[in-house]
Amino acid sequence: MEDISTIDRLRAWALRHELPWTDAGELRAHNIPDKVHVIVSAHSHAFIGRQTRARASVAAIGYHPSLLPLHRGRDAIKWTIRDRDKVTGGTVYHLTERTDGGPIAAQEHILVPPEASVESLWRDQLAPLGVQLLLRVVNDLAGGLRIMVPQDEQLASWEPSMDAPLLFKPELVALPGPDSVFVTDANKWALVA
Repeated sequence: MEDISTIDRLRAWALRHELPWTDAGELRAHNIPDKVHVIVSAHSHAFIGRQTRARASVAAIGYHPSLLPLHRGRDAIKWTIRDRDKVTGGTVYHLTERTDGGPIAAQEHILVPPEASVESLWRDQLAPLGVQLLLRVVNDLAGGLRIMVPQDEQLASWEPSMDAPLLFKPELVALPGPDSVFVTDANKWALVA
């Protein structure tokens, strides 16, 4: 068993409870165990491709710390603080080929305290909200309720990363459009607009 003192809390929890865990860098269809019902991506910066999502018999869902379709992208919380938004929230959505663009399964807003930092907003409000929303959606799915509200593309905003490399999309080769694919090496792909 791994030394859980050196890994993040969610992974440590999964290991203690003997739940399957796949590192984001290895998140490919062939690494997803059989009989997976739901894939959960919680504020992850890895794209989960079509073949990987198809391994889940019920759903593949993600949590994003914004009121999607606003602040799509990896630095949603940083943009919320930078823009001095007074309201933000969290969204659980169904993963699709569109990064942060799938149908919404649950969403709630919160008020941003004037003194909030990126870290405090995540730790004190958005992370706990994400847990609540993910549990709600998983319980809905277990009860046969599948909520899928389309995102309004006219309201969508995509915020670039403030300090990180391009979004890692390991299954991008499966997407159409060779003009939009940028190859950095044989194992890394990025979509360039």
